Parts: sequence; structure tokens; C-alpha cells
Amino acid sequence: MAGRTELTSVETVHEEGSWLFTATDERGDAEEVLLVPCEDGVSAWINRCTHEAQRFDTGRGAPIRDGQIICPRHGSLFDSCTGYCDNGEAADTTLPGVDVEVEESTVYLVDEDYDFSHEGEADEDDGTPSSTSHIGF
Repeated sequence: MAGRTELTSVETVHEEGSWLFTATDERGDAEEVLLVPCEDGVSAWINRCTHEAQRFDTGRGAPIRDGQIICPRHGSLFDSCTGYCDNGEAADTTLPGVDVEVEESTVYLVDEDYDFSHEGEADEDDGTPSSTSHIGF
């Protein structure tokens, strides 16, 4: 996979409360990644609850309160910096992390398992008409 890719600034993540991007894994599958503020910079987590794969950020920012990411479905709270949940349906689980690093207030994707695809959701409309048909062309 690619080396180091510039994502955004620490300031942007702290001002907006979270920052969502899509990366591809070694199979080419899209994975949404959520950057969240931490006291020492930012952390990056796969954008889904460990309980029922509920997305935290659905395109409007992740629900975060007092340094905890809130699962919008069941209310489980995940520590923004460690990814650990100690309550609710997802208790005793930890969010899958994605390796990022900060240099001079810029956040970089450095995880060898992912390549940066684009900012925002994986399901963004790319202008291609969609179909519910079972027939492929």
C-alpha cells in the first residue's frame, strides 16, 4: 500500500469535531475512517460501532460529547483517544484503529493496510446512475 498521505490539519479536526475520509484496503474495498480530536492531537477509527456496525458519522459529523464518540443507535460511548467502550451494547470492545501521524499540525495517513481514496463517505454519489436490477452490464 502507499506510504504517507496528507489528510487534513489537526485544527480542522478540532474545529469541526470530526473529519471523515474513505480509504481502500489491500483487497480494494472501501472503508470509512473517522478522525476525532484528542488532547494530544487526533485519533483515527473505522467509522462503525463494534456492536452492530452502525456508522458514527453519516456525513454530518460524528456525535461526540466529553471526549467520547456516541453510537447513534444504542448510545454506547467510545473513548475518542483509546477507542475503548466501557458501557452499553458495545461494552468491553475497542474500535479498530487506523494509523495516522501528526507533523507540524498536519495529519497524515501512515497505515500500511490502507490507501487514501477521498474525503467524505464511501457511498458518495459519483454521478453514475444506480440500479436495483440483478442484471449487470
